[in-house]
Amino acid sequence: MGLWLNRIKRGFKRSPEELKHRLVQEAKSLLDRYRVSPTYGVDDGRFVRWFGTETVEDLWLQLSAQPYPCITKSVAPSELDAVIPNEMARILSAAEQALSLEVDLLGSGPETLSRPILWDTDFKVEEDWPMKFFRDIDILNPERGSDVKVPWELSRLQWLIPIGQAYMLTGDEKYADFSREVLSDWIEANPYGRGVNWAVAMEAAMRIYSWTWLFHVFKNSDAWDGYDFRSAFLRTLFEHGIFCERYIEDYGINGNHCTADAGALVFVGLFFGVSKRAIHWQEFGWHKLNQELPRQVPADGADFEGSVAYHRFVAEMFFWPARYRQVCGQDVSNSYQQHLLSMADYTEAYTRPDGLVPLSGDADDGRVLPFGGQSLNDHSYLPDLMRAGGEIFASVAARGEIFWTYGAENSSEKNKTTPTSRCFTDVGSYIMASEQDHVFIDCGPVGYADRGGHGHNDCLSFEAYLDGVSLITDSGTYVYTASYEERNAFRSTAAHNTPVINGEEQNRFVSDAELFQLQNDAIPEIREWISSDVEDIFVGAHSGYQRLAQPVTPVRKIVLEKALHRLVVSDQFEGEGAHAVVIPFHFAPGCEIVEVTQNLWSLKTSEREFHLCTGNSGAWLWRVSSGWISPSYGKKIERSVLEFYSEGQLEKLTIGIYPTEHAPDDPTAWINSFS
Repeated sequence: MGLWLNRIKRGFKRSPEELKHRLVQEAKSLLDRYRVSPTYGVDDGRFVRWFGTETVEDLWLQLSAQPYPCITKSVAPSELDAVIPNEMARILSAAEQALSLEVDLLGSGPETLSRPILWDTDFKVEEDWPMKFFRDIDILNPERGSDVKVPWELSRLQWLIPIGQAYMLTGDEKYADFSREVLSDWIEANPYGRGVNWAVAMEAAMRIYSWTWLFHVFKNSDAWDGYDFRSAFLRTLFEHGIFCERYIEDYGINGNHCTADAGALVFVGLFFGVSKRAIHWQEFGWHKLNQELPRQVPADGADFEGSVAYHRFVAEMFFWPARYRQVCGQDVSNSYQQHLLSMADYTEAYTRPDGLVPLSGDADDGRVLPFGGQSLNDHSYLPDLMRAGGEIFASVAARGEIFWTYGAENSSEKNKTTPTSRCFTDVGSYIMASEQDHVFIDCGPVGYADRGGHGHNDCLSFEAYLDGVSLITDSGTYVYTASYEERNAFRSTAAHNTPVINGEEQNRFVSDAELFQLQNDAIPEIREWISSDVEDIFVGAHSGYQRLAQPVTPVRKIVLEKALHRLVVSDQFEGEGAHAVVIPFHFAPGCEIVEVTQNLWSLKTSEREFHLCTGNSGAWLWRVSSGWISPSYGKKIERSVLEFYSEGQLEKLTIGIYPTEHAPDDPTAWINSFS
């Protein structure tokens, strides 16, 4: 009863279109509530005749002959190691860990699974999810200490990808045998529509991507040559397609869930190919992707959810169905392809010279087909993946993504493009860039069509990578439903490098129970953007504190002096009256802050030393405290935060950061010159 009361309560905040769609889905679910599966009562003979074949073996051979959008045949180890040295050793090591049922998911650290695998258990806290009809499972229950993403991530089976790669490299049947055992175990433990792994259509969609890949890798193996397994595998995969179509997360204003569902329908439709239902799936899914791409990705190429990590995830979800269609000889419009190229351009712009990316907005480690061994925050492969050749942008570690998609010929090192400063006005990303500098500034809307979604309270926040060193970063995500308190802390204004006024959020939280919504308070305003070879200048403001009894508009100016790798950040506040203002600067892990003299601090990292100085700081006080950074989902690391704070009349604060070897002769005069 509590579950349905909460759903009704949340429904009052939904649009009429979304409510209508959800009611239709509830009606559809009534049938699934009282039946075993959509193919129950359909014998194998009737099932395979849907595809124009007479036996399961004939259907298997028919599907095996179909193309697939990436490499699934035998690979010569020498070809792989020529492109990515020692990559085979990494893959074989990862495969051995998987064979031992050792996984490391969502910040869990190495964890050895039980036999049989407990697919509905959050092994991080040893809590089980109920095995009941999926609509009766409350995945947003704040009283539950378990993170629903843990069983979901386990069931996506992406941890089997090194198993498949090892098989392609060695041909060893132990990999095929293990993958068959895991899939058989999953099928037996997760009947259609029952249990947490069917809670949302996106999870069925993510399994479609991995299962179709596993099929094409192991389709000719001895271990997969068994009637019962082949029948169960194909029937279960077909049921996944039915589930994605029936419960597609299409609610009018859509994000990555709908994109995943639609892309998976293209995948499962092209996989099964010739049946009437499969043709409908691929056509329906492709139509939906073509609708959603311009809605979710404006012309400048940045995903509208307000998150760098989700931009990568969504880009992959739009890319892979298009790639599948192309290898099957089907059309992909110029408009669709141009959108993908625009997404590649945005990725290239926000990627730092070291291949890593800002922690802007949410991140949950989501990928479609993760083939490489690079860091989760290395997006450098994505432009190459979407451009299908040309200049290579990917780091060496990330080139596995290109190798396992296109083969060795498109994976070798070529010239890199020169970083340039860019602005992306739709999403509000302003990027100052040179060979050794990268400053990412957020001055955009709250995200997800002004509803929040995966965006954070980060308007006017920035990350600074200067002279090859990461110095200032945002805080990341940490977790979603596992802790409502931590979720809201990491997306709060105070967790970002942006002013906090009177302890208020720049965008108010809708409620403690709405983890993916924010009020649309902080409307961004761009006052100046000038970029040259010498310096970049940004000036922006937002309206998030206009709701105060005495309204305040924070105005931030950021200047990058490129030749000397010097950064200036100047904050002033338009408004009247007395206010409590805090301006935090969150430093990268390992950066030590030491006061040198009044208004001057040393920033020491393992690589370099920088200075931070202030101008005439007036009534501003300062303190160094400990904060947290979450480099990936479920992980957090302690780091230092330097906070400037004042109470009373509003005053300007200007700080400068520079390498010690490029220190101004008079730092205070240098800072004051920007006033």
